[in-house]
Amino acid sequence: MKPFLEKLQPSPGTSWAMLNRRLDDEIPFQWHHHPELELTLTLNSRGQRFIGDHIGGYDDGDLVLIGPNLPHSWSSTEKVEQGEPHVALVMWFRPEWAQTLSQTFVELKSVAAVVERAATGLKFTDTYAARARPVIEDLFTRSADERLLCLMQVLNMLAQDAGAEPLASPRSVPAPAGSDRSRIDRVLDHIHLNYASGLSLAELADVAALSPSGLHRLFRRHTHMSITDYIMRLKIGEACAMLSGTSKPIAHIAEAVGYETLANFNRQFKALKGLTPRSYRQSFRAAG
Repeated sequence: MKPFLEKLQPSPGTSWAMLNRRLDDEIPFQWHHHPELELTLTLNSRGQRFIGDHIGGYDDGDLVLIGPNLPHSWSSTEKVEQGEPHVALVMWFRPEWAQTLSQTFVELKSVAAVVERAATGLKFTDTYAARARPVIEDLFTRSADERLLCLMQVLNMLAQDAGAEPLASPRSVPAPAGSDRSRIDRVLDHIHLNYASGLSLAELADVAALSPSGLHRLFRRHTHMSITDYIMRLKIGEACAMLSGTSKPIAHIAEAVGYETLANFNRQFKALKGLTPRSYRQSFRAAG
């Protein structure tokens, strides 16, 4: 598993980094953060995306811009075309890189605004994602100087997308790193790996090397919600992916995400989503 603080290094002679990630089996959950902004185009894949306190589904052509140090991960549930790999075309650049662009070239001043909006994560509309897709795919075939021009073109294009949807809540934007950063990272990692198997407060406090009361304060300071609410959101988010992406019985889904009773699962699902699991599945299929 990758470390929480992902270290990114541009190739020699370049000012930003990129990755053409192709995975045959799955896109695994890897909860991490880094000081760079991240623009990710996901292809031939469906599943769940986790960005700050946002949990939602993604599909082929999903295009998202993530702000600096905002924790995030994708977790696939299936491919669109089974014979082809999951693909993530990822571009990373520093906030100051984008600021320099907008300050140097007045024609690109809108880039600074979209970077600021991306602090909570930003999902671009299907229309703009479809426009950007061929440019991004072509970008990965170009030389370093041409790639830079392509990325500038993409960012300037996406900056015009007034319908781009914020993902995480403003309260989830990371505070400047402090002495307890590694503690909360350890706790979040442990939760994301084990939330379906049952977690105790004492277990999490031990991971954080804090008392239970100290853990409560730390967790609320960084996530602005209780541990119980956070775990519930993870469980319901995974259930949404299974309801929309599989035909598994609802009772089996409830058990898979860690609910001991179907009644409790139905109650918490409706409280968070405003629909019963059955209605959610039906509405998703109707929309498709």
